[in-house]
Amino acid sequence: MKTKNTTLVSKAYRLTRAERPLSYMLSSRHSVRSPLLHFDEEKGINRPLRYARNQKTPFEDEQDGNAILEPVVFEDGMLYVQRENQILQQFLHFHPGNGMIFEEINESKDASVELEYVELEIDAQVLAKDLPTEKLISISRMLMGNVANSLTTPQLKRDILIYAKNNPEDFIETVNDPLLDLQNEVHGFLDAGFIAFRNNNKDVYYNLPGNKKKMITIPFNEDPNYVITSYLQSDEGIEAYKFLKKRLNKEK
Repeated sequence: MKTKNTTLVSKAYRLTRAERPLSYMLSSRHSVRSPLLHFDEEKGINRPLRYARNQKTPFEDEQDGNAILEPVVFEDGMLYVQRENQILQQFLHFHPGNGMIFEEINESKDASVELEYVELEIDAQVLAKDLPTEKLISISRMLMGNVANSLTTPQLKRDILIYAKNNPEDFIETVNDPLLDLQNEVHGFLDAGFIAFRNNNKDVYYNLPGNKKKMITIPFNEDPNYVITSYLQSDEGIEAYKFLKKRLNKEK
């Protein structure tokens, strides 16, 4: 509740959902079907809320019998409450949907979040710009698949810079992924023909002079490169990985 030193200001609120309806009516009174309770720490009880503009409090147990109820409606996902309507501001403050269904707009907080994202974009682009060619190719293969093999170095740099700007967090995580080098080697094994897909890319087989055996089956909807990488890291596949890596190094 306000104190003598409180400065009354108008406030704006927005729905938290990504897709905001043209009109959304917020539950504005406590009921069994739609409970609106605020736990009072001092009294140790749950107190029912009810919005009535002609009352002096949003708590139903402090209101008189002449409460005139009004709807609380968000238009285009927004609700503006003038400084004169302190009851509605207090009601929204104590509302259990505050922070989940809706939130008060805090321009300073929004600016901080936006600044953090802009800085992340810059960090990602600087990281992308300074990638050595070999790392650039590895990243491109992970993010774009085999299409990266048909692009020139300038094309890869352009596409990676664009990706880093649009998906900074994902790009930074990809660059720092400890499996990156191993996944790039898997691409090398496939490109060299040491392993190959069969049965509509459902199975992976060795394709070596003395070994044409099946390596693994790719589970439905899983990334083949990731599955192969995981297998080659396992106790069962580590020896195969060492052999394939040694053979790939001889080919270079």
